[in-house]
Amino acid sequence: MRAVAMFPTEKKIRLVDHPSPKLESNDQARVRMLEVGVCGTDHEIARFEYGMPPAGEPYLVMGHESLGEVVEVGSAVSDLKPGDLVVTTVRRPCGKPECRPCQHNRPDFCRTGAYTERGIMRRHGFMTDEVVDRAENMHLVPREIADIAVLTEPLTIAEKALIELDSVVGRMPWVNPAREAKMGLNAVVLGAGPVGLLGALALQVRGFDTWVYSRESASSPRAAWVESIGGRYIESGKLPVGDLGKEVGNVDLIYEATGSATLAFAALPAIGKNGIFIFTGVPGHKAPITLDAEPIMRALVLENQLLYGTVNAGPPAFEASIRDLGKFNARWPGPVRELITGHFAPEQITDILSPGHGGIKNVIRFGTPIGATTGTGTAKAPARAGARG
Repeated sequence: MRAVAMFPTEKKIRLVDHPSPKLESNDQARVRMLEVGVCGTDHEIARFEYGMPPAGEPYLVMGHESLGEVVEVGSAVSDLKPGDLVVTTVRRPCGKPECRPCQHNRPDFCRTGAYTERGIMRRHGFMTDEVVDRAENMHLVPREIADIAVLTEPLTIAEKALIELDSVVGRMPWVNPAREAKMGLNAVVLGAGPVGLLGALALQVRGFDTWVYSRESASSPRAAWVESIGGRYIESGKLPVGDLGKEVGNVDLIYEATGSATLAFAALPAIGKNGIFIFTGVPGHKAPITLDAEPIMRALVLENQLLYGTVNAGPPAFEASIRDLGKFNARWPGPVRELITGHFAPEQITDILSPGHGGIKNVIRFGTPIGATTGTGTAKAPARAGARG
């Protein structure tokens, strides 16, 4: 069967004939892949900066943002059946008895670093015609969101961050996200890529007053998209990031989605009283940056501020992501679909991964759900042309 493979020794990405998978235990399911999203991690793998094949194998099958259709289930699988649409989690436990998070099926908090990740680290991914995995790693997707369900995994970045945020916000009894339609809190998203825009949707649906801070012009399509969901846009060239409070007021939350350490730490002075800063990006190995540490520490202590990072996602974040996509579909059906700016055939992978390829979320299409009437995996004109990935 077809598979998009990264060969680290040859430093090549190409379509290969990969062995078809079979059920190896009665708790597994076989899934026909429909769509696989392309993200920044895939671009890093394509630049051979990241990614590792399974032990003893010459290539890594790429892809971790998946949507598939179940075609076969093992005898012990009772909650999935052929024809169901599923999204499959990415990270697998390290299996070491001393790792309590992995023992509790939360490898996103793995303490040993010996986890594997489908399509990223020592385990083949989803950019292929079929995959087999344990059914417990699969999450059922309602058919009414089938055309946007490939956004599930990138949305889990925000979902995991916001699950943790609920615990933090719970320390403030005057804010109750379970009861209030409007949080009465200001949130700023740094970056207008897929992770940032999905984060903006997640914050909006929770009642935050949401701003997006990015380098695109205030008259750009992405700025218009932010406004179409009820958010507000700030062009970075017109306001230093440390001065966000002048535009926003008290900055209760900053959700970083750029991977730029320089920008992120420059934004620290903007955090308001009782404010929270969430890091989601992983910066490259660049030159050190200089920090004025004293005012940062002073503000953290005297203004009850909190910084935390989040990576990957566990099952609760996948379930929350699917629920929120349903809410986005009901509230912003047009804008959420505009985030998917192109569908492409697997044979076009090198073009999609080439430097400068546009779009917000590009998707490799291997098939369509049984009974669907959508197209067959060729590129479509990007929505809001000119938006950068």
